[in-house]
Amino acid sequence: MKIFLVGGARPNFMKIAPLYRELKKKSDLIETKIIHTGQHYDYSMSKVFFEQLGLAEPDYYLNVGSASHATQTANIMMAVEKVFEQDKPDWLFVVGDVNSTIACSLTAVKMGIKVAHVEAGLRSFDMDMPEEINRILTDRISSLLLCSEPSGIKNLRAEGYDMGKIFLVGNTMIDTVAFHLADIKKNDFYKTLDLKANSYACLTLHRPSNVDNADSLLNFYNILDYAAKESEIVFPAHPRTVKNIEKFGLKEKFDSIKNLKIIEPVGYFEFMNLVVNSKFIMTDSGGIQEETTFLGIPCITLRENTERPITCDKGTNKVVGTDFNKVVSAIKWTEVFSRSYYIAPLIWDGYAAERITEIIVNY
Repeated sequence: MKIFLVGGARPNFMKIAPLYRELKKKSDLIETKIIHTGQHYDYSMSKVFFEQLGLAEPDYYLNVGSASHATQTANIMMAVEKVFEQDKPDWLFVVGDVNSTIACSLTAVKMGIKVAHVEAGLRSFDMDMPEEINRILTDRISSLLLCSEPSGIKNLRAEGYDMGKIFLVGNTMIDTVAFHLADIKKNDFYKTLDLKANSYACLTLHRPSNVDNADSLLNFYNILDYAAKESEIVFPAHPRTVKNIEKFGLKEKFDSIKNLKIIEPVGYFEFMNLVVNSKFIMTDSGGIQEETTFLGIPCITLRENTERPITCDKGTNKVVGTDFNKVVSAIKWTEVFSRSYYIAPLIWDGYAAERITEIIVNY
């Protein structure tokens, strides 16, 4: 059996790394290869992720780069079609909800290649999110639907899917955190920034709806100006966010916030070391909601919704949008949050990739 794993953006590699590790253990039964589409980062920028996560160099690097949704999706489809023509797998494993996920899946099924969707069934019920469209369409054409949390099962059942191809397996991103947690804690990157453990907040901000217009960024300036009076904030800034802060003439304002440390994006171990030693997180990312839920760290999600409700129902996540007063209220909540008796969701135990491997071997 030949299986290809697809990654397009940096969070994808955290999700495929444990799968790659487990599938390679079955090398007598399975040939495993990696496709890196280059959707968000060129290989040189994501190479540190491959090295830290123990991934082999990609067997195929498509180098599609950034573009509009239509252009990028089309470029990925044309590039991956050539790969499939010369080296056709039996299965294509895709993760998450980026353009690489739907583009490679759609190309595969039209060429008679079966698709397995890791993180199937997640729904924000917000069709303004490009990721929601990608999730729904990928699920519809997949032969295996591998769910990271119970809401995925519930959503797929409500949408009329064949329950025989749906499995609750856990979360491969959490597998990666659990596998590397000792090394993450030993990294001590936070100390190089003169930060003290449990006394600072960590911020990520990249979603187009949050950073692509001046009014939204000005609102975040006001939020951060308040939050930085409560504690130091470290902000590994996405290139898109930095570009727009400068474009809208707001760099001087952001630079004036005394306790805000804006740094360049960092490697996986370095970023997760910032997370595990933080007092709380503010983010518009999906994966960080999950990682903080596993680690028991308060997370303030700067979005109007989440496709990962387990992070709110069973985890440490509060979804507050971008309303100043709601964010302030959530920051105050982090002061009284107790980690002492917190228990992470039981299905997120670090063994999702093992379950997935067992399912595909026995399929």
